[in-house]
Amino acid sequence: MTIIRQDDFIQSIADALQYISYYHPKDFIDALYAAYQKEQGPAAKDAMAQILINSRMCAEGKRPICQDTGIVTVFLRIGMDVKWQADISVTDMINEGVRRAYLHPDNVLRASILADPAGKRVNTKDNTPAVIHMEVVPGDKVEVELAAKGGGSEAKSKFIMLNPADSIVDWVMKTVPTMGAGWCPPGILGIGIGGTAEKAMLLAKQACMESIDIQDLQARGPNSALEELRLELYEKVNALGIGAQGLGGLTTVLDVKILDYPTHAANKPVAMIPNCAATRHVHFVLDGAGPALLTPPKLEDWPVITQSASTARRVNIDSLTKQDVAAWKPGETLLLSGKMLTGRDAAHKRIVDLLAKGEPLPDGIDFENKFIYYVGPVDPVRNEVVGPAGPTTATRMDGFTATVLEKTGLLGMIGKAERGPAAVEAIKRHQAVYLIAVGGAAYLVSKAIRAARVVAFPELGMEAIHEFVVEDMPVTVAVDSRGESIHDTAPKHWQAKIGKIPVKVE
Repeated sequence: MTIIRQDDFIQSIADALQYISYYHPKDFIDALYAAYQKEQGPAAKDAMAQILINSRMCAEGKRPICQDTGIVTVFLRIGMDVKWQADISVTDMINEGVRRAYLHPDNVLRASILADPAGKRVNTKDNTPAVIHMEVVPGDKVEVELAAKGGGSEAKSKFIMLNPADSIVDWVMKTVPTMGAGWCPPGILGIGIGGTAEKAMLLAKQACMESIDIQDLQARGPNSALEELRLELYEKVNALGIGAQGLGGLTTVLDVKILDYPTHAANKPVAMIPNCAATRHVHFVLDGAGPALLTPPKLEDWPVITQSASTARRVNIDSLTKQDVAAWKPGETLLLSGKMLTGRDAAHKRIVDLLAKGEPLPDGIDFENKFIYYVGPVDPVRNEVVGPAGPTTATRMDGFTATVLEKTGLLGMIGKAERGPAAVEAIKRHQAVYLIAVGGAAYLVSKAIRAARVVAFPELGMEAIHEFVVEDMPVTVAVDSRGESIHDTAPKHWQAKIGKIPVKVE
């Protein structure tokens, strides 16, 4: 009989969540660096460089890899010979661990969880509750798989109930291009096959937590149909040319992981969940000897990468005009300096509602010839002016874009991933511009922010409108003032260049 004490379990959960907030798994670092070394697309290579630099900075500074510090998912395998020495339930212990981790004063993590999701959507303030799956198994230990899953990648989760004769490869190849870049590639595709609808989704989520080993599999060759499927999908998905951050290139996925389960004769359920460039997960075992011991990686595990700003255009955003931005080209790197405002979904909804009523915007909000950055930063600690502040997925703002551009004189937007057709058309019509910062480089981006203050809607927490003063903030032109989108043109170019999948002519 193994006794697992309440305080040890809670502390293990809290420590693990802090750990994965700033340490990438070594297998991810190695795989991303290998992809970086072979990448030929300049914009994609620069994005990977930023992710790797950010990763090392986070390991050194013990601050979050991404500003979206995720929704906590826990898989527990509880041995039948385990006895809990606890006053509260296992679920309550996990949530107390989450609470302690996310409110840790030395490394505050962003609270992103909203209660009443179909109604008032009120922030729970401490990122609880976690999503918990428990299984009772033979043995005298507790095995814990824990992840903090970002909303951008979780939003791209896919499920289908195929007919038994249907091709899984065909469905994946049709579906991945529809996911865009909001899941922050390069990352991992987790695929679940079989069981029932909910079982397939669980398998896909668990597959995301497995170690990257596709190179080993390529070297030794497949021993099963699932391994053959992994290799085929890995090659074909990368042949799509989507590339890092959707900027076009050789590597879209670092691995494809697949788990399966027996299913009904009439069904072939298939789920696909991408893991983003943050890739936060850890596995540990409790045996009654105390809290889990998590061994930090060595700093020499990270490659030393430096970026050159010699080819970037330095831009003062305080004095820009439409004529200035008209000279910018998709794929061009800019270094922004000056003042910008921030805003995400909730702030945009309030702005558009005020404009619809003909009411003035709050004092301090003037978008005329200004830029808005789609971001919900982490709270600062110690001497920071702002915590990690990477971009959020821009397509969620597409429905507001035409109104904001028309009514406010906004000149440009900064986010991550592609824009939809309506937003691109609005950008073209108003001769505006859309820029992207690298998703998965939040701490690096925050170092370009020299001052920050809340100017409107403070009750929205991380979704409040801030004013940032930035210096040499790195961005890439994604949609120019003529409506050309790099997320449309670059993947097609690289798909044709790779030459394994024909490019469809529209």
